[in-house]
Amino acid sequence: MRAMVREERMPWRIDCLVGSRCFMRYAVVIEKAGPNYSAYVPDLPGCVATGATVGEVESQIREAIAFHLEGMHADGQAIPEPSSSVEYVEVDG
Repeated sequence: MRAMVREERMPWRIDCLVGSRCFMRYAVVIEKAGPNYSAYVPDLPGCVATGATVGEVESQIREAIAFHLEGMHADGQAIPEPSSSVEYVEVDG
């Protein structure tokens, strides 16, 4: 049986097995915004990022999520569990 631990540096992270990576998976929406791209996290209101490319905005939103969660933890706020999902829907057209 493997022991469960909590990541100390980022206490909002979910419990994880010793020796394995811990993470929370949040849905991210990326949109083309003129010459740039923008991203936001539906489960984390106010958590946004922009970038010149999709790759850049993905990197920026990862940093924004970490910063957002650190701020919530510092302010004593509960870290929301990821609850949004993303699905593509096909339509005739």
